[in-house]
Amino acid sequence: MTPNSDPTVQPVPASVVHQVDAADTTLQNPQQAVIALGSNVGNRLERLQSAVDALADTPGLAVKAVSPVYETEPWGVEPGSQSSYFNAVVLVRTTLPPGSLLERGHAIEEALERVRDERWGPRTIDVDIVAYQGVVSDDPRLTLPHPRVHERAFVLVPWHDVDPGAEVPGRGAVAELLAGLGNEGVAPRTDLELSLPE
Repeated sequence: MTPNSDPTVQPVPASVVHQVDAADTTLQNPQQAVIALGSNVGNRLERLQSAVDALADTPGLAVKAVSPVYETEPWGVEPGSQSSYFNAVVLVRTTLPPGSLLERGHAIEEALERVRDERWGPRTIDVDIVAYQGVVSDDPRLTLPHPRVHERAFVLVPWHDVDPGAEVPGRGAVAELLAGLGNEGVAPRTDLELSLPE
């Protein structure tokens, strides 16, 4: 059987950006985390790239893979009331515990002028911890995995790109969840690409 003849093996999109295993040699006992990024204000691609750069600059964290960019309509608001989102998922290895990773995400949002005055309001950047090393927690400050990730194709599609075998703890395989949801409305932006800092 050739590598491509197995229907369970999903090819990784060419636009996924991978980092070699530097994280595993520079960090002690790193954990894997999945971070979703989104922006629908200003220069959306620039905001996503700034968030990737800020994550890569975080002590105790190494970015392992960055997904392709997708464009989606805002979730939970009237159609046409906001600009569309650019979305991506970042796979990281980190020695930061979940709470510290959350604080770092909030600091990145603040630096990129995220405003939190409206639940479904437009935003310069979203930095959401989707999953952390299989941890399941109902802590209201940081629920893991993200409580609505299994319903959100705009997260599952790019997550599947960077980790085709991924599972949402307690919900099942990302591939199976996507098969149920479909990817309608999650438009690949093949003309755009995020990069990893050198």
